[in-house]
Amino acid sequence: QVQLVESGGGLVQAGGSLRLSCAASGRTFSGYAMGWFRQAPGKERESVATIGWRDGSTVYADSVKGRFTISRDNAKITVYLQMNSLKPEDTAVYYCAATEGYVYRYWGQGTQVTVSS
Repeated sequence: QVQLVESGGGLVQAGGSLRLSCAASGRTFSGYAMGWFRQAPGKERESVATIGWRDGSTVYADSVKGRFTISRDNAKITVYLQMNSLKPEDTAVYYCAATEGYVYRYWGQGTQVTVSS
């Protein structure tokens, strides 16, 4: 079992930046990837960014390309999401997730990101 804890959310004005962190604990992570998802009120959860744990490969949603950067610290089993040039439409609860194999199985509690106009 892997436990994930997010931090770093908050309230910022449009154009500002935030850095989210997700620390994993419990069993040694052996999945393929970790990623960030978000869910806004009335909308379905969507994938924001994914990073391959072994090779560091990344995949981003089109809506955040060029603005968000996902990174990892293998020693600490921690993943980060640097968010720049934030827009009001980025407002959501952001969740960290980790795979077991290739399937997302472990989820954090979420951290609120609010971007004001």
